[in-house]
Amino acid sequence: MKKIITILMLFVFFGSMGQKNPVKNNPKPTNKAEKANFRVQVFKKSDSAKIELKNPDPEFKDRLPISAKINKTSIKDLKDLPHAAVIDSVWKKELLNSDLYEEMQDEILKQDYSEVVFKELPTDTLKARLAKLNARTPFNIEYNPILESVIKSYLKRNKKSMERLMALSEYYFPMFEQQLDRYDVPLEIKYLAIVESALNPRAKSRVGATGLWQFMFATGKMQGLDVSSYVDERMDPIMATEAAVRYLASLYKTFGDWDMVLASYNSGPGNVAKAIRRSGGSTNYWTLRSYLPRETAGYVPAFLATLYLFEYAKEHDFQPNGPEVAFFDTDTLHVKQMLTFDQINKVSGVDKEMLQFLNPSYKLDIIPFVEDEAYALRLPRKNVGIFVNNEDAIYNFAKTELAEKEKELPQFLEAEDKVRYRVKSGDYLGRIASRYGVGVSSVKKWNNLRSNNLRVGQYLTIYPRKPVEITKSTVSSSKPATQAKTYTVKNGDSLWTISQKFPGITVQNLRAWNRMSSTSLKPGMKLKLSGS
Repeated sequence: MKKIITILMLFVFFGSMGQKNPVKNNPKPTNKAEKANFRVQVFKKSDSAKIELKNPDPEFKDRLPISAKINKTSIKDLKDLPHAAVIDSVWKKELLNSDLYEEMQDEILKQDYSEVVFKELPTDTLKARLAKLNARTPFNIEYNPILESVIKSYLKRNKKSMERLMALSEYYFPMFEQQLDRYDVPLEIKYLAIVESALNPRAKSRVGATGLWQFMFATGKMQGLDVSSYVDERMDPIMATEAAVRYLASLYKTFGDWDMVLASYNSGPGNVAKAIRRSGGSTNYWTLRSYLPRETAGYVPAFLATLYLFEYAKEHDFQPNGPEVAFFDTDTLHVKQMLTFDQINKVSGVDKEMLQFLNPSYKLDIIPFVEDEAYALRLPRKNVGIFVNNEDAIYNFAKTELAEKEKELPQFLEAEDKVRYRVKSGDYLGRIASRYGVGVSSVKKWNNLRSNNLRVGQYLTIYPRKPVEITKSTVSSSKPATQAKTYTVKNGDSLWTISQKFPGITVQNLRAWNRMSSTSLKPGMKLKLSGS
């Protein structure tokens, strides 16, 4: 009986095992799924041009091919393209922050050179370090109480600013050193760009000097740097650096002394020549200093102080935030048709802010295409491959998007350096600044305005960014940049849109000249564009 019960129990046990494993040789699906090297996805085609995933696998969704994203005018899903996270948030702030330029210029102009107490740097230690620098550089870095005052004031008040400049220098200095070495110019000249622009390629002084190396419009033209409605080559880091180094090398041929080269780069060779005559023929900077313009008098000490701080950064415990992208980790390609930064951002995944940093010479965030001109796009190296491998699709997308845009892109025009604008009735700083694509603070700085008050008939000097305003007629005359005496109203026109087409004309002007009691317009109406 016991044997029968045992046999029945074994039968029940194996029967239950058979129900749990109906197919004996079938491997466990769970284990296989964990080891699978592929995913099968079901695509759902909606009415839009966008390809969507139905129940997307989170591991797969970021691997869509770029061709699946570029279709007609929809590239909204390009966030799915693996993003080149080339900078952290702290570094991005350093790249895009422009207030260092204002700080540096104010420091040079307002330096009082009185004795600064800084116990961490005894005078004897400073003298010994300056002597070491003097022995290995072609500059005259002798100890001077004025230089000591500048160095200690920078250490005491400007340490954070210097750390930010040191972070920026990790991107720019390799670029500078290439050109300096090529023209046999001392590598220490790289610190000159810090004094000139605080490494801001879009820096513009109150007199219109622009870029990393602060070229005036005429000087830039002489060095082959062109300015148009779309492009300001003075803001191009590579082109401007090469032009600056060529110019510095030519100044050295004239003076044969690098201290004199620094002074003449800032104030011009003529002012340095006058200072040499007034000093009785001395070419020692510290002897000439009292005969030079005030800005130049502070310029060379600022350069030497910057050189010292960078060379002895470790000794003073500077701790800049280093970048995750370097100049050598970027590359360029020549564009084959007009592209906007927005389009490039969508197809490459590079942040617009990074595009602006890498390509600062494009004033309107648009890269034009002009016959016989080779306009380049600089991208992080890993994104260049994505762009090149999909060029046809990218250009087709851009062409379609540009064609469907209602608003016309600005016409490509050669730009003049500045505009002389005459204030009209109803004008205010915000309106004028908006018309020329600049900031109110810039207009005030260029014209030494202490308040926002304007008077009718007052002339303002403006360095515009908007190409619609950058025409020869605008520059040569304070009158509206148009020869037309009347304007025929079209569908969709308003007094505001018409005023924007004609620089110097306001809505109030149009109403007064045409004796209008209201702002309503009808297609076909003819409006006077002047009071005569």
